Amino acid sequence: MKKTTYPDLTLAVSLSTRGFAYVIFEAPQTPYDWAVVETKGSGKDAQITMRVEKLLQTYHPQTLVLEDIGGKSAKRSARLQKLSLRLVHMAECEGIEVCRYDRKAIRAAFASVGAKTKVEIAHVIASAIPAFAHRLPPVRKLWMSEDPRQILFDAAALGLTHHHCDQKKVKIGERFTLRLL
Repeated sequence: MKKTTYPDLTLAVSLSTRGFAYVIFEAPQTPYDWAVVETKGSGKDAQITMRVEKLLQTYHPQTLVLEDIGGKSAKRSARLQKLSLRLVHMAECEGIEVCRYDRKAIRAAFASVGAKTKVEIAHVIASAIPAFAHRLPPVRKLWMSEDPRQILFDAAALGLTHHHCDQKKVKIGERFTLRLL
């Protein structure tokens, strides 16, 4: 059977206690595929690992982008930290470059368009990528938990942050701003 070849793709994965979301980018504003995957039961980590492994084997992305949740400032569970390390190891074994960005780097990438909070970043992404506009969660009240759709925008923000930082490396010495529109 002939393998399907894709152009250089970036797979951005955002993990949560409910499951994960992914966005595969062909270019900064061109998502190729995306989904929010909810997992239930005691085998959540195995389910997520298998799904991400299938994505890696199907699309053969050049880069896997994850949130850096292993630092001291990250307030994520030990389970998600171990899962993240497992995904990093799996991607590196496949020869896929892994890039991790913390929330501070994401906010810095979106600062040039005036977005600081997760909600503001989600609105910027929804306006830049029309396919995501109908998935924009409503504004959350203080007593409400985070909408499950927010994780899709977290994954998209990771991918866009990667493209921002990747172009920033290429253009050393030049001022770079995130261009979304």
